Amino acid sequence: MSVIGLIDANNFYASIERAFAPELDRRALVVLSNNDGCVVARSPEARELKIPIGVPLFQIRHLLDRHNGVALSSHYTLYDDMSWRFQSCLEDFTPDIEHYSIDEVFVKMPLSSLRSLSETGHEMRRQVRALTGVPVSVGFAETKTLAKIAIEIAKKSTRANGMVNLTGSPYRDEALSRVAVENVWGCGRMYSALLERNGIKTALDLRNADEEWIRKRMTVVGARIVQELRGIQCIPFEPTPKVKQQLCVSRSFGSATESLHDLRAAVAFFTSRVAEKLREHRLLAGELSVFVHTDRFKDVPQYANSARLSVAPKSDSTLELLPLALKGLDAVHREGFQIRKAGVILNDLELADCAPRRLWDAALYELHKRLMGVVDALNIKFGKDTVRCGLFPNSGAWRTRFERRSPAYTTDWRQLMTAH
Repeated sequence: MSVIGLIDANNFYASIERAFAPELDRRALVVLSNNDGCVVARSPEARELKIPIGVPLFQIRHLLDRHNGVALSSHYTLYDDMSWRFQSCLEDFTPDIEHYSIDEVFVKMPLSSLRSLSETGHEMRRQVRALTGVPVSVGFAETKTLAKIAIEIAKKSTRANGMVNLTGSPYRDEALSRVAVENVWGCGRMYSALLERNGIKTALDLRNADEEWIRKRMTVVGARIVQELRGIQCIPFEPTPKVKQQLCVSRSFGSATESLHDLRAAVAFFTSRVAEKLREHRLLAGELSVFVHTDRFKDVPQYANSARLSVAPKSDSTLELLPLALKGLDAVHREGFQIRKAGVILNDLELADCAPRRLWDAALYELHKRLMGVVDALNIKFGKDTVRCGLFPNSGAWRTRFERRSPAYTTDWRQLMTAH
């Protein structure tokens, strides 16, 4: 027998910023989207000020100033690195891990005794906090949906102390009654509105609902939710694959541009970054895509397009991927459109150690590998872009604005914390 655990990092982006800057504790903190536009994450203090997600910074700047609050640029490289660090801490407790999102991870745990399971949950919280500085909540139950319910209670209940175990719990009905149906995993806004109109207002009401009635109105998805709330596993546990399925680097530009020169510079930059990721994970790519689109929120001529190209033989060399990416850009570029976002996506990934040897140009590719290894080593030692393909400038209108960004504490030697 086994149970499902869910470990959820609390206020993830804000918590990471605070882990490296304790002076931000107890202050209203918001993290902004690309180009420092809108709020994408908040600390509990910012929530208390009724600052909503998605609000533009200029609308709340006076509120932050009045309450000694602070707004920071998003730092996704740091957040991604810290995500894998906190999730790696859980490998000490179980090998069965499903990386669900940047701040959530499912685990499968052996069911030995309820007491030891609860102790394990509290130990998970202590270990993650000690090793990363990130506070997490832990929930255990027989199914993923019930584990989500446990997390809802763990975050809101002061008595829970960040850990709730609903496995065979006599308090399960009480827990379900405290969670609104709109907060049940998988319901969504439209389904929850339908359920509430028919008197199903809590997770407990949904669990006790007639399954056939639910199936007719919410299809098999709704029936699975009901079964999961009853403790029957319908959503499979899917351990994180050893090989990533896709790699992507994309950005919203600091300023929209229709200049092909600017777009080629952006795509060259993105290709270099995504090729670095390939080599970091020891992968080869068999397919490359380039996409562009205008700002759909502005009253300008709209355009979006993408091109997909085969990488044959599979490669991790920036020198081989860059010409393909620029070819893809040439295929999708159209004059007269103000492009606001572009990106490069790699698919058909394979472990480099498992790939067949090249039949042609093997010597040239080996030279590329050695060259890329030296470039990566120099960039790790002296900072990103110390050595790069210099076909295009590394700045321009396309560069995303991060005027309030904190240092790269874990991914750049030059920005490590120092003691004075």
